Amino acid sequence: MSTNAIGLTVLSCVFGGALFGMLLRRILPESHLSHDSKDIVKVAAGLIGTMAALVLGLLTASAKGSYDTQKNELTEISAKVVLLDRLLAHYGPETGQARDLLKLSVTRTLDRIWSKEPSQASNREPVGSGSEGLFDLIQALSPKDDTQHSIKDQALNLAMNLGQTRWLMFEQGTSSISTPLLVIVVFWLAITFLSFGLFSPPNLTVGIALFVCSLSVASAIFLILEMDRPYEGLIRLSPAPLQSALAHLGE
Repeated sequence: MSTNAIGLTVLSCVFGGALFGMLLRRILPESHLSHDSKDIVKVAAGLIGTMAALVLGLLTASAKGSYDTQKNELTEISAKVVLLDRLLAHYGPETGQARDLLKLSVTRTLDRIWSKEPSQASNREPVGSGSEGLFDLIQALSPKDDTQHSIKDQALNLAMNLGQTRWLMFEQGTSSISTPLLVIVVFWLAITFLSFGLFSPPNLTVGIALFVCSLSVASAIFLILEMDRPYEGLIRLSPAPLQSALAHLGE
């Protein structure tokens, strides 16, 4: 399910809870809305709201940590690509094919991850043939002196690290947010807003205030989910590091 759909679902559940509370206010006997009952409901709602706030904080930290990790790994892989290209350039003209393949691999990665086509944008799985082909080309080099031998060893290690980082980024692309946990948090929020509506006078000002609060809560969960999917949606990672690396390849 998309983050937009989840956000709208959360808004419906939370604001629906407030409206249901207002409806209950009209149905329940007056004795159920006494001052003592109101105090008990407030305490219970406060406890549930506190638990929801704590879990929302944990979800935010988890999503932000996942986003920052992916961002740092993207920057790291971009720097390693440029460094590998520089090493191959210093080796000599024999590495021309390997450098072309490296540049082609970066170009394909940009097209695949940051494609404008939604069906292609989610395809972040590394292309194995490109990585393996680059490694094979470097492995096939025949060093003529100690300098070239040293550069070849460094290039092989760097190419292997690049492949490991790319697969690590792919494996980390799965959501770090538990669906049952998210459902429970939304349930807690709906109960909290139900208590708000239960003791609120049914007028336009209260309705607008509850809707704005519900929208704010839904927006918070929407942002959490957006950060948890760094290659999709509104808060997607910028391709600038890879684009900058691509501009320096082949120089």
